[in-house]
Amino acid sequence: MIQAFIGPIASLAGTWLNGKVETKAAETKVKVAKAEAEAQIMLSRATSEADWEKIMAQGSQSSWKDEWLTVLFSIPLVMAFIPGMEEVVANGFARLNEMPEWYQYSLGVIVAASFGVRSASKFFGKK
Repeated sequence: MIQAFIGPIASLAGTWLNGKVETKAAETKVKVAKAEAEAQIMLSRATSEADWEKIMAQGSQSSWKDEWLTVLFSIPLVMAFIPGMEEVVANGFARLNEMPEWYQYSLGVIVAASFGVRSASKFFGKK
């Protein structure tokens, strides 16, 4: 009599176990698909940033802006080593620090775009 119940119980347990295995397999498949999609998005983002920087660098090859900005940014550096000019340089930077935040950010964008360094924008506006 007990043997009559063993077959259906074993079949039921087997069906239940197969269902669990299929559920786990489906969950794993979803996780793998999600991870692959996230990896593709990260790769696409990195590629687009690199492409942007490459395009900006190529665009600046025949531009005078880079040279002008280099000279402009070098002036305070040189003045800091001229006796008596240290205070002038310090006052100039203090005045820049008082500028509206949108203006400081705009200057940073101009420099980052000119030199093709998009990643530098993360430093803008930090105090």
